[in-house]
Amino acid sequence: MSEVTTVDPSTGLPLATYPGADVDAALTVLAAVHGAQPAWAARPVEERASLVRAVGAQLRAQAGELAGLMTAEMGKPVGEARAEVEKSATACDYYADNGPDFLAMRRVETGPARRSWVAHEPIGVVLAVMPWNFPFWQVLRFAAPTLLAGNTAILKHSPNVTGSALAIERVFRDAGLPEDVFRSIVVAEADVPEVSRALIEDDRIAAVSLTGSERAGAAVASAAGRVIKKSLLESRFINSGQSCLAAKRFVVQAGVAEEFSRRFAAAVADLRVGDPRDEATAIGPMARSDLRDGLARQVRDSVAAGATVLTGGSPLDGPGAFFAPTVLTDVTLDMPVLCEETFGPVAAVVVVADDDEAVRVANTTRYGLGASVWSADEDRALAVGRRITSGALFVNAVVASDPRLPFGGTKRSGYGRELGEPGALEFTNARTYVVGGGVPVGAATE
Repeated sequence: MSEVTTVDPSTGLPLATYPGADVDAALTVLAAVHGAQPAWAARPVEERASLVRAVGAQLRAQAGELAGLMTAEMGKPVGEARAEVEKSATACDYYADNGPDFLAMRRVETGPARRSWVAHEPIGVVLAVMPWNFPFWQVLRFAAPTLLAGNTAILKHSPNVTGSALAIERVFRDAGLPEDVFRSIVVAEADVPEVSRALIEDDRIAAVSLTGSERAGAAVASAAGRVIKKSLLESRFINSGQSCLAAKRFVVQAGVAEEFSRRFAAAVADLRVGDPRDEATAIGPMARSDLRDGLARQVRDSVAAGATVLTGGSPLDGPGAFFAPTVLTDVTLDMPVLCEETFGPVAAVVVVADDDEAVRVANTTRYGLGASVWSADEDRALAVGRRITSGALFVNAVVASDPRLPFGGTKRSGYGRELGEPGALEFTNARTYVVGGGVPVGAATE
């Protein structure tokens, strides 16, 4: 059986080793989670809401330990790690407060002799394939509404945050949820394709939620599509730049570009890079050395094509997967830092002549998760932003997820929505009920 060893990215030293699950072990877990679902769904929604609220309380009670684990496994600065735990708890509170109303049956008037309503009912077992960059938030924003709706769930987390995955399962148990309502399975990287395929193709899995790379999203969507199952996919210096929402492409009008670039580069150069356990650290290591090496290649190839480094530009010497916070200018549309996804502390500045060119450049990307438009004239910024294709638009504000608002992308950033009311209903069956009225003579029944 394969093993998973987690590594501290700030030192390169191993943290812990865990036995990995093969297909048989994964299907054994699935049998248990599938068996637990009917009884869980039969509990009143208010009772499930109370247990989801208890999950939030457990997250807060264990915040120091959980944040420390996150920092050790993927290098997140400890202050950001504590904030992530708190945000996860806030999502639990939000769905405990609002989820029962979102899921309540809704009457629909269809005539005096007929009673009609729509109910949102659980669909069964949902498989979650989650990334390492926000080890707790990515999972809790999915799990809180999904479990509240009466589903059960299996988490296949990224191997490098295995300790966090098992800690999340423990938090659910500590909160009082039945043991098999939420389970984590540990899968070695080499076994992920086979195990994931076996789970997705199994009739006991009702749907799949994935947040990850474009390649992983395509693989999951393809596997789910073959068996006609629903899938939800979501594929600049917060979290050391390792965030799908972090600003990566700065499209700046020519009149302010020089001053913007100078001030931006100076501020980035002042960011403190170091031990993620130090409260004063702003930029920790990247989560893995291979990710740092891939980012270095993107920067190196962009510079070779004509980009100018204003600050940073290379990995830092010494142990750990550190990369200097970087700002590039003279960037063109064909350079890797613009046409590829960069997942690290690198910002690319593109200079444009006017609003029309800004919109054209912004829309050249094949991704469309979030856009942020800044201007002294908010109406102008909103008008520009409406012309940009994205799942979210923020004007004079940094793009961020919020439990109260739907979250998701367009184009190759994925489909489906988490958070807000849509997130509560994403993994439910919108079931129509009609009582009485008969069938009018001559009426079509379809």
